[in-house]
Amino acid sequence: MTLIRQSAVMAAKDLRIEIRGRYALGAVLPFAGTLLIAFGLSLGPGRTLLQETAPGLLWLAVLFASVLSFRRSYESEGEDGALEGLLLAPMDKAAVFLGKAAAVAVQLLALEAVVVLLVAGLFGLSLGGAPAALAAAFLLGTIGLAAVGSLFGVLAESPRAREAVFPLLVLPLATPLLVAGVKATALATTGHGGEAGSWLGLLVAFDAVFLAAGTLVFGHLLED
Repeated sequence: MTLIRQSAVMAAKDLRIEIRGRYALGAVLPFAGTLLIAFGLSLGPGRTLLQETAPGLLWLAVLFASVLSFRRSYESEGEDGALEGLLLAPMDKAAVFLGKAAAVAVQLLALEAVVVLLVAGLFGLSLGGAPAALAAAFLLGTIGLAAVGSLFGVLAESPRAREAVFPLLVLPLATPLLVAGVKATALATTGHGGEAGSWLGLLVAFDAVFLAAGTLVFGHLLED
């Protein structure tokens, strides 16, 4: 089997588990919605302030909700002792990483579609300014988040790891992605999508670095 086909098999397996368990629908989406409401209440009723901060609040909600999705991606493997099976399986370990990243990315994109609509309704975020740039920002940002989370998520299931290890690894590393995503989203929603090219380029570079790193070192992390 080729690397792409092996990755597709792994992604399909994870997506089937998610569809059956409905974890994103039952836990991650309510968590993201609660965060957005809490952010909105903390900022007060000023409509202008809410609109100005909406891109940042949107990406923060996505980032925190994605941490739950990353953990879930490996929890089922850890509970059933399937991580050892992945280690012994006759498939490229890079395919395991890429498949899990693809499955998480699909889940996050579905979550983001709902969260964006929530932000548009709650905070008055405009979605028609530069839809292509907005879509590119979320697609590239989601790929980067999925790569980081899938790379380090396996460490959270290590017997020697503590609960706080995973967020402490992911959140600092995702900071460049968060900044670029917020900036690109802000420009896209205000009709200046043409100026978002440099931020989108940063997202592309971030994705390339972590996808390459994941394919190279994931096997070693899985063995540890």
